Parts: sequence; C-alpha cells; structure tokens
Amino acid sequence: MGVKSGMMYTAGVASIGLSFASWLTSQMAEKAGTDRADRWGIFIGEWAPTFFALGIALRIEETHRETMPTEETTGMYGETRMPSRAGV
Repeated sequence: MGVKSGMMYTAGVASIGLSFASWLTSQMAEKAGTDRADRWGIFIGEWAPTFFALGIALRIEETHRETMPTEETTGMYGETRMPSRAGV
C-alpha cells in the first residue's frame, strides 16, 4: 500500500506532540477545567502506542520480505527446493 514503518514512527511522535498541544489548547481556550483538557490529551495520546506498534509490524514485514524465498525456489506447498544442477 506504500505505507512504510518510518511513516508510522513519525505519526507516533506527532501524536505525542499533538496530545500535548491539544491539552494545552483545551486548558487555555476552554473554561471547562483541567478534567476536560486531560481527557483531550489522553485521548490523542493513546494513538501513539498504536502507531509505534504498526511501525514495528511494518518493519518486520519490510525486513522479512527481503529474506523470503522467491517463486523459483518455492515448491507447490511453500517448501523450499534445492536449485537444480542438471545443467552443470
């Protein structure tokens, strides 16, 4: 899909910054009190672990894809075949 692990890590860090910014904005702009500002900060702050977990999963896929056997070396049921030496 074109989404890289680095993008998810960046989204996680941005989520942390956005969490603080939303808390500060809610604290300053709204007169609802600290409880509401805390809720906004926590709500957005909960996104960061999800982005980091997705980044880790994508990193595993990116590195695993490089070591996966190709179609030439994979048999019918996914087992690895030895290369043919018939032409030697």
